[in-house]
Amino acid sequence: MNSQTIFITGASSGFGAACARIFARPGNRLILAARHADKLLQLQEELRGTAAMRIIPLDVRDRAAVQRAVNELPEQFSEVDVLINNAGLALGLESAHQASLDDWDTMVDTNIKGVMYCTRLILPGMVERNRGHIVNIGSTAGSWPYPGGNVYGGTKAFVTQFSRNLRCDLIGTKVRVTCIQPGMAETGFSRTRFKGDEEKAAQVYAGVEALTAADIADTVYWAVNRPAHVNINTLELMSIDQAWGPFAINRNET
Repeated sequence: MNSQTIFITGASSGFGAACARIFARPGNRLILAARHADKLLQLQEELRGTAAMRIIPLDVRDRAAVQRAVNELPEQFSEVDVLINNAGLALGLESAHQASLDDWDTMVDTNIKGVMYCTRLILPGMVERNRGHIVNIGSTAGSWPYPGGNVYGGTKAFVTQFSRNLRCDLIGTKVRVTCIQPGMAETGFSRTRFKGDEEKAAQVYAGVEALTAADIADTVYWAVNRPAHVNINTLELMSIDQAWGPFAINRNET
């Protein structure tokens, strides 16, 4: 693998931290961005001596902050080869008529606008250099509905379609685009969804050998390191313990 500069959002935990670990190799340069500066510092200490690193406390919902973060990259980190749009979250599992509009706004701002801002501000450099790779972390929820998945699923459907349209826009360049769509994965995802309720979060994974953050990072690493003429468009993966359910049917008994 050639030396690469990798920009990872949501890098402080879960898929993002796992991606940082797998790309932390001599010669690589990591730009690790997340809202939690303390966790970024811990990760930087854990990976010390592996790759050159720059950590950026960043909320991807803040367009101006994303612009500053990209503009202020030092020369050593300025030519981003791989952008991993990982920052994202689900909040709540209520039906649409009961859900919180604040939660909906947060999911849209993070999962959609954050991906838009980071991509739009980093992509021009990739096109100019005629090399690069955008990796968007989607979800099976973007393709397959489930009760309570309303806006979260909608935001991840956006990520999938945005990735496809980027490929169309970039035809004729050497810039690649991949959408990774994980199913059930045991990270801090459910704890965030249920706003810190550990009991509810644990119930999601009870009796299931779920995917891990390392599984997803390994998949991202594989996609990024295919030969330059190979583009992995979309890759969906689930635990062996997860599959699709039957159609929901409401039977009115008379």
